[in-house]
Amino acid sequence: MFQLIALLLVLAFIIILLGMLLIVFSALRESEHGEKKVEGGGVFIIGPLPIVIGTSEKITKALIILALILLAFSLLVFLVFTGYLKW
Repeated sequence: MFQLIALLLVLAFIIILLGMLLIVFSALRESEHGEKKVEGGGVFIIGPLPIVIGTSEKITKALIILALILLAFSLLVFLVFTGYLKW
């Protein structure tokens, strides 16, 4: 069991690192082609409440949907691991 957890932690670290590298390389590649419009946003989940911020209405709507999906997924995982829901 410990080996599985260690393997999952290593895989999670590698996936996060690859994601960060993709973001950096994408930003470098786009900067070579001239000026581009940049949009962004973020989701802060404090307890069960998601707080969404964004630079445009389109990004904010997408992040609200993402926050609701993450909230439903975390609730599902909680219910499965506490035994209230049989998998």
